[in-house]
Amino acid sequence: MPKLYSVVLATIAAACLSTAAVTAAIAAQDPSQPVRAVTTEIRQISSTRTGPDREDAIRQLLRDNFDLAYMARAVLGAHWNEASEQQRARFVAALEASETKAYADRLAMLGNFAVTVDRVTPRPDGAWTVDSSAGRSGGLPMQLAWEVRDSGHGPRIVDVRVAGVSLFATRQSEFNSYIRKSNGSIEPLVEAMEARAR
Repeated sequence: MPKLYSVVLATIAAACLSTAAVTAAIAAQDPSQPVRAVTTEIRQISSTRTGPDREDAIRQLLRDNFDLAYMARAVLGAHWNEASEQQRARFVAALEASETKAYADRLAMLGNFAVTVDRVTPRPDGAWTVDSSAGRSGGLPMQLAWEVRDSGHGPRIVDVRVAGVSLFATRQSEFNSYIRKSNGSIEPLVEAMEARAR
């Protein structure tokens, strides 16, 4: 009987460990997780930090929840393949720094809003659209759609559409225009991004 009891206990323990592992794996693959993390943490950052400390916290928030390397490749499109390895590295670093400043302003507005994830829609290209609404007492909710994809490091945000306007598309149009004006050269854009980051 004691032997049977031990076997049963071992089986239950194994099942519990297996269930915990599956639950953890599902949580890690939840495409709404980075959206929830960003919208929760930005409220705390906005209310408790200021100046350079606030900017550093937002930069870390971006690194943890946004796929900046994917965003850099995608926003440059065909120009990414034309850039040297050094230019690519410089561009990613400058994009991170400049987007930290831009998102500090954009995401700071969420500090006064309660954000609710409404639905998650899988897309055929291996990404998800996470629809959410941000509202505060007495006001109309603002609609936010987050594009999330997993490039091998778990789900990460790659775009945010505010009231239907894509931040990614806005940047892509801006960068393509700059490269066209520079006779197709990416170097002036990289230098401009580095200057903007400073």
